[in-house]
Amino acid sequence: MNIFSIDPIAFHLFSKPVYWYGIIISTTIFIAYYLAEKEAIKRGLKNDTMLDLLLVALPISLITARLYYVVFRWDYYSKHKNEIIAIWDGGIAIYGGLLGGIATLYYFSKKRDLNILKMLDIIAPSLLVGQMLGRWGNFFNQEAYGGEVSRKFLEDLFIPEFIINNMYIDGLYRHPTFLYESIWCLVAFIVVVSIRKHLYLGEVLSTYLILYGAERFVVEGMRTDSLYIGMFKVSQLVSILMLIIGVSIFIKSRFFNKDKIKYINS
Repeated sequence: MNIFSIDPIAFHLFSKPVYWYGIIISTTIFIAYYLAEKEAIKRGLKNDTMLDLLLVALPISLITARLYYVVFRWDYYSKHKNEIIAIWDGGIAIYGGLLGGIATLYYFSKKRDLNILKMLDIIAPSLLVGQMLGRWGNFFNQEAYGGEVSRKFLEDLFIPEFIINNMYIDGLYRHPTFLYESIWCLVAFIVVVSIRKHLYLGEVLSTYLILYGAERFVVEGMRTDSLYIGMFKVSQLVSILMLIIGVSIFIKSRFFNKDKIKYINS
C-alpha cells in the first residue's frame, strides 16, 4: 500500500464498510445476467429462464469458488479450519465458480429439457463480460497482480496514472494483470458477439474456451499469487484443458457433425 493507492472501501453503511469489490461484483452479475436474458429471449427461451438459473447457480458457484481455493491452499487451511468459511477475507477462484456453474447448468437444462450447448452458447459472452468487469474488483483490493516492473514500463504502456499508482504495492510496481485480463476479455467479447451469427451450435462456447483459455494461460504466468499443484500453476493446467476442449468442440462441429445448426437458428 502507499499514500496514492485507492481506498478499497467505497463508503460505510451503519458503521459497516462497503467495499468497491462487492459493488463491482454485484453490478457485474446484474449486467452479465441482463445480457444473457436478452439473448435467451432472442433464441426463443421463456422469459426469466436465465433468472431462474442465476438464482440457483449463483450461490452454488460462490461455494465451489471458495472450495476450489481452499482445496489448493489446504496446506494453510488444514491448520486454520476456522477460516475456511471466511469468504469475506478473500479467497475465491474463478475456475471453481465456473465448475459449479456448469454443473448447475447441466442439471437445470436436463430438468427443463433445454439444449445444453445452446444454453452454454448464450451464456458464454456474459462470462466474458463478467470476467472483464469483475477483475476491477481485484484492482481496488490490490490483488491478483503480477511480478515487479518499473514505473517507466507501465508509463510506456500508456496506462492511466491512477492505475499506475495503485500498482505500487509493498514498495514495488507490479504488472497490472487484472488490466491485461480485463482488456483481453473485452476484445474477446467483441469478437464473439460479432461472429456468432456465422457460428454453429456449440461454437460460441468453443470460441470462448479458446480465447479465455489462451489469455488466462499467458496472464497467469505473470501472477505472483497463483495456486499450485506441485510445480505447476493450477490455473494454467485448467487453461490448457479449456483450450483442448474448445478446439475439440470446434473441430467436431466443423468436420464431423453432419447435422449442423446455425447458432442463430438454434
